[in-house]
Amino acid sequence: MLNIKQQTIQKSVTLSGVGLHTGAKTNMTFVPAKPNHGIKFQRVDLPGSPIIDADCDNVVDISRGTTIEQSGGRVSTIEHTLAALVGLEIDNVLIQLDGPECPIMDGSSIQFVNILKEAGTEEQNAIRDFFEVQEPTFYREAARNVEIAALPLDDYRVTVMVDYNSPVLGSQHASITDIRQFEKEIASCRTFCFLHELEMLYKNNLIRGGDLNNAIVIVDRVVKEDELDSIAKMLGKPKVEVRHEGILNNIELRYKNEPARHKLLDVMGDLALAGRPLKAQILAARPGHAANVAFAKKLKKQMAEADRQGRPKYNPNLPPVMDINKITSILNHRYPFLLIDKIIYLDSETVAGVKNVTMNEPFFQGHFPGNPVMPGVLQVEAMTQIGGILVLSTVPDPENYNTYFLGIDDCRFRKMVLPGDTMVIQCDLLAPIKRGIAKMRGRAYVGNTLVCEGTMTAIISRKDA
Repeated sequence: MLNIKQQTIQKSVTLSGVGLHTGAKTNMTFVPAKPNHGIKFQRVDLPGSPIIDADCDNVVDISRGTTIEQSGGRVSTIEHTLAALVGLEIDNVLIQLDGPECPIMDGSSIQFVNILKEAGTEEQNAIRDFFEVQEPTFYREAARNVEIAALPLDDYRVTVMVDYNSPVLGSQHASITDIRQFEKEIASCRTFCFLHELEMLYKNNLIRGGDLNNAIVIVDRVVKEDELDSIAKMLGKPKVEVRHEGILNNIELRYKNEPARHKLLDVMGDLALAGRPLKAQILAARPGHAANVAFAKKLKKQMAEADRQGRPKYNPNLPPVMDINKITSILNHRYPFLLIDKIIYLDSETVAGVKNVTMNEPFFQGHFPGNPVMPGVLQVEAMTQIGGILVLSTVPDPENYNTYFLGIDDCRFRKMVLPGDTMVIQCDLLAPIKRGIAKMRGRAYVGNTLVCEGTMTAIISRKDA
C-alpha cells in the first residue's frame, strides 16, 4: 500500500561525490520542507541561489541523463536522486548543491536511499495529491521502437523491458509490484553503457567523472589489446580487461538483469517530473530519458486538464485529515447545526470537506417534506463551517477562537441537493489573512456537478476577547 499522507525528512543530511559527465565534485544536502513544497533543487554556488523545480517543463537536456534549468540555475543527472525519493515516498524536500551535477556515486540510487534513511522520514498533516490514471495512456516513438503506457490501477507498479539487439545484453525484463520493493530490488542497480559509446561520450566532453566503479561497461564485440590500453588511458586506469560475460574490467553484476532494473529506476525518477505521485501501472518497452520525459509531460497535461475542472478530489477509502471528533474539538457547532462530517484536505490556503446528506436531517421534516430539498442557506452554512476550519488552522490553539462570517457575495445555487447526496466542499483563500479577516471562495459539488458557490468574508476572534 502507498503512503496516504505526505512525507519529508526529519533532518538535513549531506553527501558528496563527482558528477558523471562534468567530473565536478559536488556537495549535496537534503533539507526538510513543508507540506506541498514538492521536490526542488537549489544551486547554492550561484548568485541568488536559484531554485529549480523538479518539473518536466524545466527539462533542457536529455542526451545522457536528465537536466533541468530554471531562473539561471541548472542541475544535471537528477534521475537517480529522484528515483530514491519516489522509492521512499518522500514528497517534500529541498536539495541544495554547490555544483552543476548530482553526484553519480556508484551509478545507482542506493547511496541516496541510505542517506535519506539516515535522515529519517516524517509524516506530515497533508494528504498526498495522487494523480490517478483514469484511462489507458500511451506514448510511442516509432523510430526507436519505444513504447510507454500508463494503465488505471489503485497502486503504483512498474514493468520495463529492454532489448538492444546485442549478443551480450539480450532482452531483459524487470518489475516492481510494491513500492517497498524499490530499496532492496532496484535502488542498487547501476547505470550502464556499451563499449562503442565510450569514445563518443568522451569526445563530446561527457563522462568526465566516469569510472569503472560507477558504471557498467558492456562489451558486445571483440576488442584488441591496443584498444583496451587506449580505454584504460581514457579512464585513468593502469589496465582494463574484458570478462567472458562481456563486462569490462571484471565488474560483478548485482543481478543478471541489472541493466533492465536500472532502466526501471530511470523511469521512476524521470516520471517524478510530472509533479505528483502516481497511481498507475507503468509499462515501458525500450525506454530512455527522452521518452520518459515526454511521457511525464503527457501525464502532466492530463493533470492540468483534471485540475481545470476545479472539483476537489474525494476518495472515501482514504482516512480523513480530520474526523468528526477532531472537528468538534475545533468548531463550537453541535447538532443540529454541525453540518460537516470530515475534512479531507487542508493546507495554508485550501480546505476541503464532506457533508453527507441523509433523509434523517432534521430540516427535511419541514422543508418540502413531500419533496425534500436541502435548504440553500444550510448549504452555505456547511460551506462556511469548512471555511472556518481553514481560518482556525492558522492559529496554534484553535479551540480558543471563534470564527464569525461578515458577509457572502456572488452566491449561486446551481442544482438541488437531495437526500442521499454527498457534498464535497472546497474553500480557497483569495488573499492572505490580515488583522484576523479572511476572504475565501467556496464551491460545493455533488459528484462532478457544481451545486453551490460563493465568496465569503470571515473574522477570527478569541473567545475571551
